[in-house]
Parts: sequence; structure tokens; C-alpha cells
Amino acid sequence: MAVQRLTPEGMLQPVPYHHVAVGTGTKHVHVSGQVARQADGVPVAPGDLAGQVAQALRNTAVGLAGAGATFGDVLRLTFYVTRWAPEKIGDLLAGVEAVAEEVGLPTPMPPASLVGVEYLFEPDVLVEVEATAILD
Repeated sequence: MAVQRLTPEGMLQPVPYHHVAVGTGTKHVHVSGQVARQADGVPVAPGDLAGQVAQALRNTAVGLAGAGATFGDVLRLTFYVTRWAPEKIGDLLAGVEAVAEEVGLPTPMPPASLVGVEYLFEPDVLVEVEATAILD
């Protein structure tokens, strides 16, 4: 197993992710920011943060698979959310929960960061997900 995830005693709990991941493999996989678009560019779930999170995670899973990886190999996730406000956390987590089993995203998730941004590359894009994985 190339990735070990843990939350040492004394770190903030509960959170929906582990605080620490240790990678011991030699092949690094970086999936660029994925958004809620189909392969042909058609937007998915306009105006719906939960729906966009789910689709962005699906697209991330496709990118990982293309490199021979899965979410089980992920060291770190980063979520960029436009016009972030704390009351959006429920929608973000609903999107994660809606697709976690489908894409094999472990719970708790790998270490994750949520970054609030004013704007992503197009006005209808509410979220972008990046992943870093490691393989033996």
C-alpha cells in the first residue's frame, strides 16, 4: 500500500478527512483542477454546488484511472469553491457523499483543503477539485 492515512491524537476532530497522509510509492499522479463538465464540455448541474462537486469528483476519478490510480491512492485533495461562505459546507459535503461510493472515495477522505476563491475560469463553475496520488 503506497498511501497510509491517519489523524494523530491531539488533532482537530471530527472532520470529514484525515489530517495526514504518508506516501511511499515512486510514481506521482497529479490530476489538474476538474470541474462539472462532461467530456464534450457540456456543463453539469448549473447553479448546484452539490451536483458540481459530485461531477468534479467523477471527472477526477477518470483522470486518476487514466494514470492507473484510484482515490485509494490519493495523498491530497484540494477543493476550490467560488464565493465561499461557511453555510455552503452542507452542500459541498452532500456532493461528496452523493458520489463517494460510486467513485471509491474513502471516508474519511484523504487530507483535503478547501480554498474559497472569487471566481474560477467561467461564471457557471462553482467548484474545482485537484488530486495528488502516489503509486508503488
